[in-house]
Amino acid sequence: MPTLTTDDIEINYRDEGEGAETILLVNGLADDLETWSLQVPAFLGAGYRVVRFDNRGIGHSSAPPGPYTTTMFAHDTKALVEHLDLHDLHMLGISMGGMISQEYALAYPGDLASLTLACTYAAPGPFCSRMYALWAELAPIVGVPAIMRDVTLWGFTLEFFEDRPDELADIESAMRFMNQPVSAYLSQLNSIQVHDTTDRLAALAVPTMVVAGENDILIPVELSRRLHHLIPGSTWATTPGGHCCIWEHPDAFNEVALEWIARRASGKAR
Repeated sequence: MPTLTTDDIEINYRDEGEGAETILLVNGLADDLETWSLQVPAFLGAGYRVVRFDNRGIGHSSAPPGPYTTTMFAHDTKALVEHLDLHDLHMLGISMGGMISQEYALAYPGDLASLTLACTYAAPGPFCSRMYALWAELAPIVGVPAIMRDVTLWGFTLEFFEDRPDELADIESAMRFMNQPVSAYLSQLNSIQVHDTTDRLAALAVPTMVVAGENDILIPVELSRRLHHLIPGSTWATTPGGHCCIWEHPDAFNEVALEWIARRASGKAR
């Protein structure tokens, strides 16, 4: 896979399709570019070019000493956008990726034709902050794979656990054998602990949709709804599933995302 060397890191990315317009996908905490494996075929099939990448600290991108911030991640993303000479992007970020996307849109609004913020927030608040503090305390003791197996319990719905045991086993196996170093995990985790765009989102000028898994308990739906209310003119949507709705109900998520993007493609009304 190609890489971009910029500042202090190498960014591993994948660039697929020959569409005239590009969807840029931004992953969440401890997730590499394979996060989007259930979205890419649908997005390519709809005629888009699709770019995805490993954030610093995960996958085949560099993992320099941290801590990291969502502003830092947004700067990395801008370097990739410039390297690929991308314009009028449709940016889609989930969870931490949605926080990175907020910072990108605030800093570089002219690059974007649309913004989709999935399962994310403007600030963590007391619930998420306590959860993250526990992860930070436990990760050096039990390791990142154990933390991510615990996250699985928060990320999927009861129905998924009861009705789809084979898929669940595959996901738990992937979590069990992930190899993100604890230092890189904690550096990424810091970014979502300190992220706060609350007082700046009134200035966000990019057409934006905030979408939540309707049963999300990891980043509670109410936090995503508050994000929606902070962004002038933003659209609100939900899809079935919880925080991991892009894996649990990919078809429903893809339909919502593509319908939003299509309405803002090719100079259509925003």
